[in-house]
Amino acid sequence: MIYHLFSCPLHFSIYLYESTSLSYKSKSMEKKELNSDANKLHIAVFPWLAQGHLLPFFQVSMFLVQKGHRVSFISTPKNHTRLPKNIIPSNLSHLITFVDLPLPTVDGLPDGAESTADLPIHKVPFLKKAFDGLQPSLTKFLQDSGYDITWIIYDFACYWLPPLAIRLGIKLVFFSILNATSRAFMIPPPESASSNYRSQPEDFTVVPKWWKDMPYDVAFKLHEMENHWKGMDADVSDFQRVTEVVKGCHIMLIRTCPEFEPESLSLLKTLHNKPVLPIGLLPPSEPRDDEDHERWEALKLWLDCKKDKSVVYIALGSEFSLSQELMHELAFGIEKSGLPFVWVINNRPLVEGKLGSDIIPSGFETRVSDRGLVWRGWAPQLKILGHPSVGGFLTHCGWSSVIEGLGFGVALILFPGGIADMGLVGRLLHNKGIGFEIPRDDINGSFTGDSVAESIRRVMVEEEGEPLRAKSREMRQIFGNMELQNKYFNEFEEFLLRGT
Repeated sequence: MIYHLFSCPLHFSIYLYESTSLSYKSKSMEKKELNSDANKLHIAVFPWLAQGHLLPFFQVSMFLVQKGHRVSFISTPKNHTRLPKNIIPSNLSHLITFVDLPLPTVDGLPDGAESTADLPIHKVPFLKKAFDGLQPSLTKFLQDSGYDITWIIYDFACYWLPPLAIRLGIKLVFFSILNATSRAFMIPPPESASSNYRSQPEDFTVVPKWWKDMPYDVAFKLHEMENHWKGMDADVSDFQRVTEVVKGCHIMLIRTCPEFEPESLSLLKTLHNKPVLPIGLLPPSEPRDDEDHERWEALKLWLDCKKDKSVVYIALGSEFSLSQELMHELAFGIEKSGLPFVWVINNRPLVEGKLGSDIIPSGFETRVSDRGLVWRGWAPQLKILGHPSVGGFLTHCGWSSVIEGLGFGVALILFPGGIADMGLVGRLLHNKGIGFEIPRDDINGSFTGDSVAESIRRVMVEEEGEPLRAKSREMRQIFGNMELQNKYFNEFEEFLLRGT
């Protein structure tokens, strides 16, 4: 086991939060007592091996460090190199330690793969087996800490952690990077958890039996769940993992806020009879000066020439995949919409043996060159979304991307990916009138270029889309309100201190 202490320059914008009153100690405890040096904690942080998990966990870690607490951030060596460690202020670097736990070798897991970003979805089950193999080295690290660690913040995958932590006297925070609606849908109450209530993909395409008095129905489509099934370990499903994780935790920490989904937060508390704290939306920090500065300047000049709110930004995440046929349909729809656009295509293979740049229809870029740009590789998403000319965001419905888009009040064209909770996010936003979901076949996920074009135009320019555009602008008051979000982080810290 290797423990690394990084000392790096920087400024990091952290955004905090409010929650319901919760207590272990007396609620009358003075804030000066809570903030005294004697109440500084040592907290372990252990995320799942995916960039969409690592970054929110790192953001929570940075808040705790800024409050003077010590953090041991535990992951694999390669994943630690993917973190923006340059944001750690040099005067606080002594408070965060990066604990390297090398992944064990697992048959079927390619050499060097330490994250879902390194793998096609059908290889992810091998990553989960390797992750489970970290149990002995994590146990040794926690034992070697000599009862110094008071809390561990952990993710959905390590179903084996609660008994270990409890044996060592460490309290557990399950941090869900998903919103409250998705978690309430996915995690059955204790009375249903032990039954065979949901064991097949089809079982997740209907509203669960505990979904009573909720203002919006959500469920997966079959093609989404069948794709998600490919990424699950046959021995321990994702739903078994998260059920055990929730059962063993002392607190559920949810990436949301009651201003957005109060009913789902209340349902989670009712279902699981334990503290459920919103940590807020974890909106991103300000865009950094990156090495693609010249490319951004060229794109900015192009955007500067477009009318306000006229451009559609299209980005489907780093792990989204489509067949070549469907990629062509998407392109035809974008073209047929007739609207200016920026389309980000990552260099990750979208179909086996092909890169995204290889499966755009022949001649597409030439035909749209007067109004559209195809951007290959990593893009400065916050800068693009924040530009005045961008009025719509065609998104795969990753929760982080949705938060970024609504933080700027950008209207959403919803095209959910078939992994994690993206389908549920799409249904929730569509039903709340905050976005419009592109129609797709429930069984096989097919769609037409015409439906893409019609959906884009509806959200961007048609009269019937004006209520949606107005609601998106209203969401900025929640998703882009940093003062509001700051309250929830502070409430979380107070809970941790009262619980020690």
